[in-house]
Amino acid sequence: AAEREAREQAAARKERKRKLQALLEGKGLNQADAEQPRNFEFAGKIRRVYVSAPQLQQINRGELGVVMHGGRALVVARDVALQAQAVAPEVVALLVDPSAPVADDGVPDDLMW
Repeated sequence: AAEREAREQAAARKERKRKLQALLEGKGLNQADAEQPRNFEFAGKIRRVYVSAPQLQQINRGELGVVMHGGRALVVARDVALQAQAVAPEVVALLVDPSAPVADDGVPDDLMW
């Protein structure tokens, strides 16, 4: 029974990976000449993706998101990030909530200096 369950979990992971690959195919908006770093936390580590100045503003407004796929940070449109989140929530590395208050950076007030 444990072996069968492990096979089913492996098959489910494989299917999620296939769906994610199909969803993200050709949807990355990364630019080779982008120079603005945008740092974010993912899997307990600080990661970085380079974006253009307009993309940085769009990410900060929640119009673009960052999805980790194949060891790379992909800049994608918000709707693509939301679709990826529905398939595999763990791959969405950065997606700002546009309805969150501007001052809310996620740091508790008692930790501010």
